[in-house]
Amino acid sequence: MHPSAGPASPSSTSKPTLEVITQLLSFLLLSSLSVKSFIGRWQVLRSKLSSLQSSIVEISDSPHWSENPLFQTLIPSLVSTLQRLKSLSDQCADSAYAGGKLLMQSDLDMASASLSKQLHDLDLLLRSGVLRQSNAIVLSQPGPGSAKEDLGFFVRDLFTRLQIGGIEFKKKALESLLQLLADDEKAPVTVAKEGNIAYLVHLLDMNNHPCIREQAVTAISVLASASDQSIKCVFEEGGLGPLLRILETGSVTLKEKAAIAVEAITADPENAWAVSAYGGVSILIEACRSATSSTQTHAVGALRNVAVVEDIRNSLGEEGAVPILVQLLASGSGPAQEKAANCIAILASSGEYFRALIIQERGLLRLMQLLHDSSSSEALEHVLRTLISLSASDSISRSLSSSTAFIIQLSELIKHGNIILQHSAASLLAHLSISDGNKRAIASCLASLVKLMESSKPVGLQEVAAQALVSLLAVRSNRKELVRDEKSVMRLMQMLDPKSELEEEESVWIF
Repeated sequence: MHPSAGPASPSSTSKPTLEVITQLLSFLLLSSLSVKSFIGRWQVLRSKLSSLQSSIVEISDSPHWSENPLFQTLIPSLVSTLQRLKSLSDQCADSAYAGGKLLMQSDLDMASASLSKQLHDLDLLLRSGVLRQSNAIVLSQPGPGSAKEDLGFFVRDLFTRLQIGGIEFKKKALESLLQLLADDEKAPVTVAKEGNIAYLVHLLDMNNHPCIREQAVTAISVLASASDQSIKCVFEEGGLGPLLRILETGSVTLKEKAAIAVEAITADPENAWAVSAYGGVSILIEACRSATSSTQTHAVGALRNVAVVEDIRNSLGEEGAVPILVQLLASGSGPAQEKAANCIAILASSGEYFRALIIQERGLLRLMQLLHDSSSSEALEHVLRTLISLSASDSISRSLSSSTAFIIQLSELIKHGNIILQHSAASLLAHLSISDGNKRAIASCLASLVKLMESSKPVGLQEVAAQALVSLLAVRSNRKELVRDEKSVMRLMQMLDPKSELEEEESVWIF
């Protein structure tokens, strides 16, 4: 008994099948000229069949087409479509077609749509160049130092598999894409240039397989956080809207990745305006209210980006962002507190509308608590910026001026803070109506104020330092304290030199 033959390899079975496709095409191109019914639809079909014939000729000239697993997956559906069209052409050969016209129109339209999809897939295969390479299931990933051409080909191959293949092809392609993005910091630029980001965005749709969707969100999150070019590409291909929908309705994991991408995309004000167009402000606010700590942090970062855009800033007030932002000052993680403080600082500086909302939501108390508790320089900078804006209100100014603990903290920031904190703290001291007792309590910062008067940058620092110093020197004991400090007196004397960078008006205030 002879052993049974093993299954035929793809290359041994695909050649005869390609011959079948060629024969069917030849028949259909001829029959489409002689049909007597639905002539208009057959003219459209003939055009598509001609394009298909050209593609098949090009494929047969490619040296490795018979080895390509993606092409093998397309052959059965292509043969099925052509056989269906052969049956329909036989029915349309008679001018006195007796069947249901609406049903025939529907059948022809469905066949035409299938043909269009198959033409699209074949075109992808041809343009990618993969039919001219001997293909494994997934090509070997080029190393970080590989040539641009190799990396570009690898990316095109990935996206071809992603668009044409079934779920397993898509999974493997996305796994390879994620590995590439993780291993090569230059890859996002190539992916944005050579890949089909619009199709990647399409995979975010809820109708796609959950595993595919999660991998796609991860890839887009990486691309949106990687480079200006890849961020721009994700936004221009319509990624922001689907990402916001995922942030609203997705799983915990998907929400976090979507929030990362939304924050990165909206960092560009040219993109941030679109959040409002997608109804995204309320989605971001809800994420700040109820999401996990990580998602919350990125969502509040996106709100901060929205706050920068004047045209849509008011929507934050209208949608109820301020109470949530104020709450985050106390209950959020460190990064969330920092971003919330930044957002509030932007809003407070924009006008009386937001300043009133912040005060109404007991924002002053939360800001003072954060100022006392936080060790983050950036968070403190944002808090002081907000307090400067809020102090335009007489009631807030009086409250701040009468707080000895606050005044002492300003003094400590002037002595030990970075230049931005020193500038903001000096500005507050210069403009608050501080009692003599509180002025005496912070005499230790006099020397630091004198030193700040020597700094030409940032702009305005010399002026507020001089104003704060003048205010403190209104108290006799502080004047005596300063006179005893020889270094400070020497610095002030040097400032009288015409060559000094200190403005003459500021030196006159002191002397």
